[in-house]
Amino acid sequence: MPRDTGTTAKPKPKPKPARRAAAGPGPPPCAALAPRPWRPVRAVPAVLAALAVLAVPAVLGLFPAPRHAAAAGPADPAPAAPAGPGRCETSVPFVSGTEGYHGFRIPAVVRTGRVLVAFAEGRRDSFADHGDIDVVARRSPDGGCTWGPLRVVTDAGRDTAGNPTPAVHPLTGRITLLTCRNPSDSVLPRRVFVQHSDDAGATFSPAREITGQVKPEGWQWYATGPGHALVLRHGPHPGRLLLPANHTYRAPGGETRHGAHSLYSDDGGRTWHLGYLAQPPGDALRLSETALAELPDGRIYAGARNQYGTSPATRAAALLAPGGTALLTPFTPQPALRGPVVQAGLLHLDGPGLLIHSAPADPRRRADLTLRISADQGRTWRDLSDPKRLPPGPAGYSDLVRLGRDTVGVLYETGRAASYETLTFARVPIPAPGSVAGPAAP
Repeated sequence: MPRDTGTTAKPKPKPKPARRAAAGPGPPPCAALAPRPWRPVRAVPAVLAALAVLAVPAVLGLFPAPRHAAAAGPADPAPAAPAGPGRCETSVPFVSGTEGYHGFRIPAVVRTGRVLVAFAEGRRDSFADHGDIDVVARRSPDGGCTWGPLRVVTDAGRDTAGNPTPAVHPLTGRITLLTCRNPSDSVLPRRVFVQHSDDAGATFSPAREITGQVKPEGWQWYATGPGHALVLRHGPHPGRLLLPANHTYRAPGGETRHGAHSLYSDDGGRTWHLGYLAQPPGDALRLSETALAELPDGRIYAGARNQYGTSPATRAAALLAPGGTALLTPFTPQPALRGPVVQAGLLHLDGPGLLIHSAPADPRRRADLTLRISADQGRTWRDLSDPKRLPPGPAGYSDLVRLGRDTVGVLYETGRAASYETLTFARVPIPAPGSVAGPAAP
């Protein structure tokens, strides 16, 4: 099923803009697409906004404590860019109605060296989840204060390319990007592709299809991420690429069921395999868009959207064994992470030992993007209040990136009247563990 109910109205076909060559019948299975050059575009004005997050404490209380001490990780990386106090707090890399696109949605952001690369779906004709959709990107050399020209990373002709899920290898800086495709007039069938960049996102390799490696027969809907993926640093498989994903399948009784899984590669993205598989029985949890964060002891925290299951909780979470190929605890509802049915960002900061969750907090609608912080690996959560950077108001999908030891970047859907007006980037300082105000909720 489509990722986002309520935005799947079939768009009216429109001719391609003149600046883009007319599309043919589309690539056959396993066909590679030529890499796209940078396109000069109009500069997008920076928009400053003040951010506020409701300080509402929360608690999970469902995961056991680790049985051994956390493994020591690599030294903290240098800050992403020298953005001094007051230099910039927010910027707007994507504005709907510009660059020949009706709108931009589905953010993902990674950092390679001192360069940030922000990805999005560029939706040509409407905000619908299928139609003429490209994967686009912009780069920032200064920690998200300014952004370079927009580039088309993946163009599937008139069909849909989306769900950008990038990962960065910490030693080589290579960006590995997985995306999904489907016909413009349908959400099925779904196919999976991989490509990479060795120059900090300036160019990308042709997209190569890997559907046969990662999508079993009988699966229907299939989605990577969206949002950033992992390159493992701890445990028995350092350097492993690990990506979050979800799927639907037809149960023996004929009904459509929802599941979550991971993909992994131990050879830099050349070959891919299925990792853990979670297909909860019953209707309490209908797992959808997932995110992963590696904990210092090598375990993986997995979060998922509950796509209108019977549980009142809109979020679910589980723990994966080191390596990400097996469940340690099953997915369970997380009522403390309250909010609407929506995707969420997830990030672990090894230095301060904090797990960070980003999502709208208003349970009635997609509004009030909130960072929630856990100092105990997801057992309890507290809300971070930052009135300068995360203002109340419409908000949707989001992704997180580490900018320094105590600063994160948030790329998220927002706007004044609706959450699809812009993709805005905010630099948010993270307090030390124990300094987040307010008690945890029981």
